[in-house]
Amino acid sequence: MKLASLDNGSRDGHLVVVSGDLAWCADAGHIAPTLQAALDEWETLAPKLEQLSDDLERGALANERFRERNCLSPLPRAYQWADGSAYLNHVELVRKARGAELPPGIRTDPLIYQGGSDTFLAPRAPIPMGDEAWGVDMEGEVAVVTGDVPMGASLEQAADAIRLVMLINDVSLRALMPGELAKGFGFFQSKPSSAFSPVAVMPDALGDAWDGNRLHGTLAVDLNSMPFGRADTGVDMAFGFPELIAHAARTRALGAGTIIGSGTVSNRGDDGGPGRPVAEGGRGYSCIAELRMIETIQNGKPQTGFLSAGDTVRIEMLGPDGKSIFGAIEQVVEQAPTAEGS
Repeated sequence: MKLASLDNGSRDGHLVVVSGDLAWCADAGHIAPTLQAALDEWETLAPKLEQLSDDLERGALANERFRERNCLSPLPRAYQWADGSAYLNHVELVRKARGAELPPGIRTDPLIYQGGSDTFLAPRAPIPMGDEAWGVDMEGEVAVVTGDVPMGASLEQAADAIRLVMLINDVSLRALMPGELAKGFGFFQSKPSSAFSPVAVMPDALGDAWDGNRLHGTLAVDLNSMPFGRADTGVDMAFGFPELIAHAARTRALGAGTIIGSGTVSNRGDDGGPGRPVAEGGRGYSCIAELRMIETIQNGKPQTGFLSAGDTVRIEMLGPDGKSIFGAIEQVVEQAPTAEGS
């Protein structure tokens, strides 16, 4: 089953079920008006949504063309958004880039931070840029949406709580990070609103691409219509989603609708090194910061700039049939308007 939130002018959108090929959708408002409402009563409402999805696939009910440009993020706002950093190659590279040591226990204890979840960008909405000097970067990631998770959840309980899978563009402001982290309180201004894929997918609908712990597939990240990253999401992920969820729930319960991110998808090179650009036969990168770090290692300084106004980012995953699984995040960087009086 695939679900989306269409923009109807409200904060939380209108819930629809989407056909497997992303061609058609059907109104699910009579079952749950929003995705959050469905998640709140998942045990009762999910079977009804699945029946609606089956009817849609059979052509047994009224439908309409599904248009990704009309979507909000599946959860346009969420009670909680916590992002991990499960791809250790990314952790190592970006820490080197800002001259930071790797944290102790990095291979046994997941990194995770709590991000802002009151406003998410729509998958086709612009990325607002306040100042190019802030170092605007994209980050291609995978996320899961959970049901209720009890405090101290086991790995089995955490796995059972996974309801949906999505893709993310986790926008970062690289130049603001060092100053914030130096204060010892973590990210805030350096992590503006993220965008999620048009469609959220139940794990069962992913087939072999989902093994209960990780999503397996090629995350296609394009910058200005050119291949930038083709990382394998199932490779080099040190902690699976149940581990990330259980870690987040160690000292608190997680409410239904919690979003847990994987962190930037990142693969090592075939030689165990940091990896090569797509143009050189490698898997490339899911963010600009990694490429800049490699340029620094090789040339003494970065050569690739961060995002500028007019740049376009596209993040997508195709199935074995060549069709989009989650729909595409496609965003143009736009200079944000100056607030009145500033």
